[in-house]
Amino acid sequence: MTIRNLDRLFKPKSVTIIGASRQTSSVGAVLARNLFRAGFAGPVMPVNPRHESVEGVLCYRDVASLPLTPDLAVIAIPCDGIPAVIDELGARGTKAAIVLTTGDTVRSAGAAEAQRKNILEAARPHGLRVVGPDSLGVMVPGTHLNASAAHLTPAPGRLAFVAQSGAVVSAVLDWAAPRGIGFSHLVSLGDMADVDFGAVLDYLANDGGTRGILLYIEAVTNARRFMSAARAAARSKPVIVVKAGRNVEAARAVASHTGALAGADAVYDAVFRRAGMLRVQGLEELFDAVEILGLAHVPANDRLAIVTNSGGIGVLATDALIDEGGRLAELAPETIARLDRALGSTWSHANPVDLLSVADGKRYVEALAAISDDPGVDAVLALNCPVSIASGVEAAQAIAAAKRKDRPALLTSWVGAATTLPARRLFVDRRIPTYDTPAHAVQAFLYLVNYRRNQIMLMETPPSVPETFSPDIDRVRETIDQALADGRDWLNEAEAKDILAAYAIPVVPTRMATTADQAAWLAAEIGGPVVVKIISPDIPHKTDVGGVALDVVGPAAAKHAAAAMIERVRSQRPDARIAGVTVQPMIQRPGAFELIVGTVIDPQFGPVILFGHGGTAVEVVNDKALGLPPLTMHLARELMTRTRIFKLLEGYRELPSANLEAIALTIIKVSQLVTDVPEILDLDINPLLADEYGVVALDARMRIGPATSTGPERLAIRPYPKELEERIRLGDGRELLLRPVVPEDEPSLQAAIAQLSPEEMRLRFFAPMKTMSHVMAARFTQLDYDREMALILTEPGIPGTKKMYGVVSLNADASNESGEYAILVRGDMTGMGLGLLLMRRIIDYAKSRAIGEIYGDVLLENHTMLRLCRALGFVQSQVPDEPDQLRVTLKLPTPAPVVGP
Repeated sequence: MTIRNLDRLFKPKSVTIIGASRQTSSVGAVLARNLFRAGFAGPVMPVNPRHESVEGVLCYRDVASLPLTPDLAVIAIPCDGIPAVIDELGARGTKAAIVLTTGDTVRSAGAAEAQRKNILEAARPHGLRVVGPDSLGVMVPGTHLNASAAHLTPAPGRLAFVAQSGAVVSAVLDWAAPRGIGFSHLVSLGDMADVDFGAVLDYLANDGGTRGILLYIEAVTNARRFMSAARAAARSKPVIVVKAGRNVEAARAVASHTGALAGADAVYDAVFRRAGMLRVQGLEELFDAVEILGLAHVPANDRLAIVTNSGGIGVLATDALIDEGGRLAELAPETIARLDRALGSTWSHANPVDLLSVADGKRYVEALAAISDDPGVDAVLALNCPVSIASGVEAAQAIAAAKRKDRPALLTSWVGAATTLPARRLFVDRRIPTYDTPAHAVQAFLYLVNYRRNQIMLMETPPSVPETFSPDIDRVRETIDQALADGRDWLNEAEAKDILAAYAIPVVPTRMATTADQAAWLAAEIGGPVVVKIISPDIPHKTDVGGVALDVVGPAAAKHAAAAMIERVRSQRPDARIAGVTVQPMIQRPGAFELIVGTVIDPQFGPVILFGHGGTAVEVVNDKALGLPPLTMHLARELMTRTRIFKLLEGYRELPSANLEAIALTIIKVSQLVTDVPEILDLDINPLLADEYGVVALDARMRIGPATSTGPERLAIRPYPKELEERIRLGDGRELLLRPVVPEDEPSLQAAIAQLSPEEMRLRFFAPMKTMSHVMAARFTQLDYDREMALILTEPGIPGTKKMYGVVSLNADASNESGEYAILVRGDMTGMGLGLLLMRRIIDYAKSRAIGEIYGDVLLENHTMLRLCRALGFVQSQVPDEPDQLRVTLKLPTPAPVVGP
């Protein structure tokens, strides 16, 4: 996603209104009134051949008559004339346009698509960026730009609100005005022909005047670009999202269990979680969430303590907390003893801490002080009901005066109306979060918890994969190619299991029999209890037609089971093609859990991984979680924790914990399989049997089809670029591996940094530094391969366990115009040509990604780096305001920019 020329959209120096009007209540009139009366400092030039002036300003007949080239054009004319006007504006040098909603807005899908195409074709040759069509407009209150048809002018603030719907923007504007909520930007994207959520997120992520980004999303366009922009923005500031259409039924019928479970809204939920965004359910919650993130300390965990003067509202708060998946903090014995000393015997001696109706300010403060010192408490919710014997306002004053600046987070809820408003106003004035009901306060606390959880997912260092596996890709390709050549879209069970086995996923050996006699022969060969299953590409769920026979003992029983099964299925499904039966050993693992691991292709975000409670009632139980590939061990484990069955997998009563590592590794292998093989459209492993000894796939189904996209673009997150791996033989005979960095490399990177001398650290980081922090190391190793790259020179082996000898990185801007490089070679490896090798490889990579130039800042005294850059053709210039630094820049050949999708 490019942000090229978006500065002309959000920070224009001049604006023209195409279709400005004096006709009362017309879009052109409202637009002109808003632009002229908002106080925009630059020239605003109305264009309309029917008027001499608009809002008292001279009106121009057409674009050619404008006295200067506008940075931004706001267009409110009939649809048919828009492409020609955009072409004319682009030819004059205008770089941004907003196409507003007018009375003849195109409504049919085909006509709307044609309109978007025509607008893009007119804009693209000129590099002109387009918001809309069907947009309400863009507002930037800080610069008095109101290029919209909105009914109000927003107040300035530090929140950005972005939506497709103009009506939603108007409603939010109306809702925010009486509440004193201001905005840095309000953007109505409309039909998103060009500028979409990804582009605006990239821009706002780097906008210093925006502290939080609020999104109202109906749909996204380019999934890869959206994910990259969302992850980048969420690392720098809160991004909170409402997704409309949560309960819309899927448009297409699905045959697999995974497809039935993976609804469109559940996929969006997985997308937002992976991007580090906080999802809420409505517009009011959107502002609640950003308010609590701005006011409260983000807690380290989800343990809440409740202090109240009423046991009843304490119970209500507890119910709300547990219902939403939160936890009551368990007070330490030392805390309880301290509360006993401060409060005497008249309190609840547990959490919630009920101070009884006699609770005055002193009792509240003493209780809060003791609880706040408890390391097992992450946040405190103070509740108060009006009573006649103690003042709620006095209690609020005492709490506000004693509030700590650091942990734990403090939230309040003074329940009532007539007598509680002064206390609430006091909390608002003191910037203490306060809510009208306990449930509302609990929800705000959980916003903090969920935000922190998502941020951890962005930055947490995953453990190394416990085993390395080398998939047999050729074996997989042979099976799938043959099935496609046969005209089949479903693999049989034996083929599906063979593919799983090629990825080192444990499976039950499964053999095919075309007749009942062959089934008997296979059962005799297996020599124990067996399972017999029907083979039919037309029967997705075998148990629905009696197509599974368990615990079949002996060849005679197997023959009878197979013959009866084939006859029964033919009777129930005469249309079904029956190829025979499979015979496999009956697995006896008492106490094992039945799980499901699968994947389905989402039309927007590509492959999606599903994990949950499996078995024949999988859809009824509906216990599942979704994630986007590629996955690490940490992400796979997090996926598991979001299911109800995970608590059972951890062990309970007399049952030991299942092998959680084996389950997570299976999820990773499935993720790798669908990443590598674009022909796989649906995959079910159900059940995947799991116990303390490991996992085994008892059944598997796989739907295939010709790959519509064979490259990494089919995934919403660019996978590990294995094609960049390279074996490097050093002059001393050692062989090292040059490869892209992975998140698991963080320990190796920190170890390599720790071995640098103070002088090497200063030359590399421009300041003394003893170690690299986790946050800094995570930002360096947890890359978005679509925008960033770091190549490390290391010993072959499991990432994070081997020495790192050198690293070079490139961080490109969102427009792909330039990228900043950084390089580090261990001191004991200098003089071996590794610096030159690393620089050449990162330059080659930049060329392959069509990056326009690469640059870096180098200390004047770093003669080695400067000599290397000169040899590679870099040009040197002085870094502004940094007399001890030079900027080295290398221009690269790059194709002409393309604007829009």
